[in-house]
Amino acid sequence: MSKTITKKTKLFYGALILLLVVLLVSSILLLLNHWEKNRGLFPEQDEVFSSSVTVDGVDYVVNNNVQGILVLGLDKFEDSIDNSGYYNDQQADFLMLFVIDHGSETYSAIHLNRDTMTDLNVLGVAGEKIDTFYGQLALAHTYGSGKEVSCRNTADAVSGLLNGINIDRYISITMDAVPVITDLVGGVEVEIKDDFSSIDDTLVMGETVTLNGEQALNFVRTRHGLEDSSNAARMDRQQDYLSSLFKAFGEKADNNDEFIVDAILKLSDYTVSNYTANQLENLIQNLTAYEFNQMYNIEGESRVGEKFMEFYADEDFINDLVLDLFYVPEE
Repeated sequence: MSKTITKKTKLFYGALILLLVVLLVSSILLLLNHWEKNRGLFPEQDEVFSSSVTVDGVDYVVNNNVQGILVLGLDKFEDSIDNSGYYNDQQADFLMLFVIDHGSETYSAIHLNRDTMTDLNVLGVAGEKIDTFYGQLALAHTYGSGKEVSCRNTADAVSGLLNGINIDRYISITMDAVPVITDLVGGVEVEIKDDFSSIDDTLVMGETVTLNGEQALNFVRTRHGLEDSSNAARMDRQQDYLSSLFKAFGEKADNNDEFIVDAILKLSDYTVSNYTANQLENLIQNLTAYEFNQMYNIEGESRVGEKFMEFYADEDFINDLVLDLFYVPEE
């Protein structure tokens, strides 16, 4: 009787171990398959962000309280986007990197010129990196279907431009969201510094206007038809608009506890992000509570390329900017 029980016990444990091995192998294969399918969403970066640097004899280390969040304004309307392929014609006309220091409860912003020449990843059908090319920063978003892969590819391009800094979060928004957010805050007040008479005769040069939704879209998007049709001039207008928008948004949020949630819901159809709705709410609450430090424009030179304008960033300026915003002196 004792021998019979021992034999059954051994068989039982043998079968159990075999089952566990099968489950373990299956799980590993499932995870590898999942990673292979989704690795295009998080491609490996060639640039490695140095955790410590020495400049002029001073040692610096990465400020772990700092977070980089890339915001993209896309040049297409939401209902015109084709998400069926791995290449699209949706460029990032507006690029701004928010640099948030949760330790000091402050934040800054880097307004990036869409014409900036830099190395861009070429992605394959599955979203994997297959090559690189040197081109305008705005083109990074044209790889992928216009959703997460495209945003991640643009974030990687910005990271490479800025010495490999970590950009783990992104938010993209299509142009037709501009009227929505403008009307949500009750209009945005700006000074009209350009002659918009051939585009929108309600935007009178020299006057201060509270933009409604459609006016705001003309104000931040238009280049062609203006005396100064450069992207640099448009970036100046975008900064004027954003400065007033943030102020109006903060006032609305202070007076209405539900305003932030309502805004997120109304803008959800126009946005792509790796934030959840709750995380976005916390982010916006932080930005309205934190102190804004400075808006940075990267210095450099604009040139006429073979077909389009090209902007070449000043490497020394980038080195100083990255050191200032992302590092602290080692104690």
